[in-house]
Amino acid sequence: MAELTGAQILIECWKKEGVELVFGYPGATTIDIHHYLMESGLRFVLTRHEQAAVHAAEGYARVTGRPGVALVTSGPGATNAVTGLAAAYLDSIPVIVFSGQVARMMIGNDAFQEVDIVGITRPITKHNYLVRDTESLARTVKEAFYVAASGRPGSILVDLPKDVLAGTAEFRYPGKVRLRAYQPHLEPHPKQVAKAVELMLAAKKPVIYAGGGVAMSRAGKALLTLAERLQIPVTNTLMGLGGFPGTHPLFLGMLGMHGLYQANRAVQECDLLIAVGARFDDRVTGRLDRFAQKAKIIQIDVDPTSIHKRVTTQVPMVADAQQALQAILELLGRSPDYDREARGAWLAAIARWKNEGLLDYRRLGRAASCTGPGCVNHGRGGSFEPIQPQMVVETLYEKAKDRDPYICTEVGQHQMWAAQYYLYDKPRRFLTSGGLGVMGFGLPAAIGAQVARPEALVIDVAGDGSILMNIQELVTIVEEKLPIKVVILNNGCLGMVRQWQQLFYGGRYSGTLLGAGPDFVRLAEAFGARGFRATRPEEVAGVMEKGLAAEGPVVMDFIVCQQALVYPMVAAGKEIGDMLPYAAEILAQD
Repeated sequence: MAELTGAQILIECWKKEGVELVFGYPGATTIDIHHYLMESGLRFVLTRHEQAAVHAAEGYARVTGRPGVALVTSGPGATNAVTGLAAAYLDSIPVIVFSGQVARMMIGNDAFQEVDIVGITRPITKHNYLVRDTESLARTVKEAFYVAASGRPGSILVDLPKDVLAGTAEFRYPGKVRLRAYQPHLEPHPKQVAKAVELMLAAKKPVIYAGGGVAMSRAGKALLTLAERLQIPVTNTLMGLGGFPGTHPLFLGMLGMHGLYQANRAVQECDLLIAVGARFDDRVTGRLDRFAQKAKIIQIDVDPTSIHKRVTTQVPMVADAQQALQAILELLGRSPDYDREARGAWLAAIARWKNEGLLDYRRLGRAASCTGPGCVNHGRGGSFEPIQPQMVVETLYEKAKDRDPYICTEVGQHQMWAAQYYLYDKPRRFLTSGGLGVMGFGLPAAIGAQVARPEALVIDVAGDGSILMNIQELVTIVEEKLPIKVVILNNGCLGMVRQWQQLFYGGRYSGTLLGAGPDFVRLAEAFGARGFRATRPEEVAGVMEKGLAAEGPVVMDFIVCQQALVYPMVAAGKEIGDMLPYAAEILAQD
């Protein structure tokens, strides 16, 4: 067998793993890879920043379910990738970043563009590697893909010294990898399945709490079957949205800090909480010692370290969500015997809460005007009816839902409104940064989603603050001819931080007022995209229709009310039942 260089071996490994494309930015230490990449048949998507390359790889992975791949150079190229690695790690997304490194003899000598990226990323990746010789490269790559996508998925870093890439070895790709210290447990224990079924049948007021693990394991159909068979209402985490149909009568909406009234209240009042692929994040639980106090808890999670990590569960089940739910359904049978009268009363109570807590921005603190100093609408025509940002998301939903789009978001108020006012009926349609909360995530994630699904409508919902974090990727979008649509809720401030300053810091808006900012329409045109703007409510529908119908990339700039707040809201240190603008005493009724 002929010998190949390390760079050639890496590309052949990618082909063996079914890699279609690589996102990244070239540099001196990766130049050998790029030399052979041109004739490899693989597509290379040149982003304009390494952070964006990793977010794009994550967007690709979220849409396809396969690992996303990014290639960056050493030094600043690798450190720029750190945020993307951490984001993918916290959100359990299979992303593999291949970073160039100085030659082995130079490591540890403060060489030009040398950093200890393995040491830097050790706490924020599922695993990482420094490839020490060309002969071990193929096996390392095989391990990286296996670890990234198995068990609880996550991010992987593979650091590639320049002389390893230039060296030669015979190419032998392992057929499979077995790691003694890493053997994910996927099948549920039969005794735990039996205990779970017993609790489900006995419960009078159960709730299913479903997270991102449902989409990861493709367990959405099984979850829907379980909910319908036992008539159990379902609430989703931010990462779990779409894992259960958003238009289904049993859907409660998102729970947690900005969760819907009925979702938070149901969790606080339930007698059984069934957690599927969710890790009891602090944004979900609020004050932990007051979370779901009346409930017994079943927790299904493929990651054993997530069990009992934040809450005590009566029935812990370390297993893949799909396999666990399927085992539960088989034991339940098609006509399970549960207290239908009690279940009916529970659903009736939830229906009342849905009515009481109707998600209506017109009732939840709607501003009458936007004429105050510092408001982005101040000075634009005097006192007039402002555009409410929630209305923009509602309009987006009405205009886009029939096209089954992929919705990406940045992080901030617009992210929460996209979670509250847009209904996701399918998994992998809502792409957002959950655990790390990365401003600047949405635009590059949309690139990954669009190249994975070129025929689909891909939309990035952004704020005027967060969109500027990776605005340079409009170049990538134009160069790659990606018809991504960007919807900017432009309120002239860092909205979520400003909201906290208004509610809890006496209205001292330190560092959060951005003013009018750049002209996003002209900026879009400068990049080669099209731009549209709406400044009044009556213009929103027309701009949305025009922007969604236009060919190629589009930026839509909606000048919205700066005073609009994300409600419901649970303040720090409060239980999730204590929601603004609803008083805590409301929950003591009934």
